[in-house]
Amino acid sequence: APVLAALLAWLALGEPITRLTAGAMALALGGVALMLGAPGEGSLVGDGLSFVVALAFAVSIVITRWRHDVSMAPATCLSQVILIVAFAPFASPGDIGGGDIGWLAALGIGQIGLGFALLSVGARLIPAAQVALITLLETVLGPLWVWLALDERPSTLTLVGGAIVIVAIVIQTRAAPPPEPTEPGAPPAPH
Repeated sequence: APVLAALLAWLALGEPITRLTAGAMALALGGVALMLGAPGEGSLVGDGLSFVVALAFAVSIVITRWRHDVSMAPATCLSQVILIVAFAPFASPGDIGGGDIGWLAALGIGQIGLGFALLSVGARLIPAAQVALITLLETVLGPLWVWLALDERPSTLTLVGGAIVIVAIVIQTRAAPPPEPTEPGAPPAPH
């Protein structure tokens, strides 16, 4: 998603891809690859769907950057409602324990709902490649939260790969210039 977001923002908005950004993305990609390990037996359908999801995420970031004068938070909320309606027929709420309902609600409202709303606000302010790189923190921090909460220790490669991703994000965010103000409705100023 970071690479796709950077390319789309470059094509659609004229946001430059600096050497530093390209290097940070390559470093982060290497870190994620290290976390995932050797390629397993995948399927063309699964790989294709993964690409479509990454592309859709990149497009949503670029649209948010392009129309930074319009809050995308309502659209984010609507997308979550559409997901609930679309997948409700496949759900089996009776199979979920009473204590887990609260955790699932907290996940849906907190991580997904609030997380996407904050992402849509932040994506208006910083370059698309940087937004997409920062979202990799979810991939990195997920195993750490499981380790802390459930004592399920991630592998050494997962920890090393996560550290590499964090270094890439820090390099990119510390070197990025502050956003320049633009007129509402105009494309964001390239950095």
